[in-house]
Amino acid sequence: MIIVMQVAASESQIRGVREVIETRSLKALVMPGGERVAIGIPSAIPPEERESLAGQLGALPGVAHVTHVTRPYKLASREFHSADTVVEIGDVRIGGNEVQVMAGPCAVESREQIQASARAVRAAGARVLRGGAFKPRTSPYAFQGLQEEGLELLHDAAREAGLLTVSEVMQPDLVGLVATYVDVLQIGARNMQNYPLLIEAGRSGKPILLKRGPSASLDEFLLAAEYVLHNGNPNVMLCERGVHPLDRAYVRNTLDLNAVPVLKELTHLPVVVDPSHGIGVRRHVPAMAAAAVAAGADALIVEMHPDPARALSDGPQSLSPDELSDLMARLRPLGEAVGRTLHDPAR
Repeated sequence: MIIVMQVAASESQIRGVREVIETRSLKALVMPGGERVAIGIPSAIPPEERESLAGQLGALPGVAHVTHVTRPYKLASREFHSADTVVEIGDVRIGGNEVQVMAGPCAVESREQIQASARAVRAAGARVLRGGAFKPRTSPYAFQGLQEEGLELLHDAAREAGLLTVSEVMQPDLVGLVATYVDVLQIGARNMQNYPLLIEAGRSGKPILLKRGPSASLDEFLLAAEYVLHNGNPNVMLCERGVHPLDRAYVRNTLDLNAVPVLKELTHLPVVVDPSHGIGVRRHVPAMAAAAVAAGADALIVEMHPDPARALSDGPQSLSPDELSDLMARLRPLGEAVGRTLHDPAR
């Protein structure tokens, strides 16, 4: 439910609305706007109380009108928050006019590998270094990551190159550790509905990159984001990374680019696209990255390895440093064509 105040509503009238809401043990969220204030109720309101509460609030001094939020998610809904959210991390803004690129290897393998990756990412014009330290793998025999050592190496390489960092956190008790080293916590597709993890991520206050599960509907995706928002963290980025494919003979996943404009309509949160996991075939990643920018993505997260043929994980979908540079050069004029910009280290 949203209560829109009159243009000339006073502080005491706004406070009066909040008090009525809170006397019913509901949360009142004051949202200042350009000309008027709105007050949202993100809490679930019992169905039998909705009409009586709306009538009571609508009769209060200073109230212009009361509307019901029709979406099952509230804080993530554009009904609740009409302006685009911009996640600010240092001097990098995700959700603004500039399309940001996060790039780096699937996994941190060694100091030399992640340092070479950081230099390549910086040279190409990407602003965020990605690298996994805790790797959830389908096989227990596959490389599981360097864990805390990997986080240290990622942190040091990024700081030397002047980059931000993003890395995956897999379980609630690791949130504090990962947050010590990285700027953005990634919640992977396998953990999209790991609710204890979402709650801890919300409480961390760190920016969250939330990946869509391969079988998740958009409502389920946004309700997962709602868990983070509900726990006090407004800095959530939604990442489309592909859904189960119809034909695994050609692609790893099906990149659901429909999700980009639909999410931009439904929610105020920034939308990120992962073309590497989305298609899983190196030679097709640039085309899907370009399509994502054209569709309105606010950022890309791309896998890049200094030597993809020797990567310990996801080598077949990882770009080389030269391929990443070529991709960034290709994306800049495309971004301009759709009214966006991409960072150019040469300027």
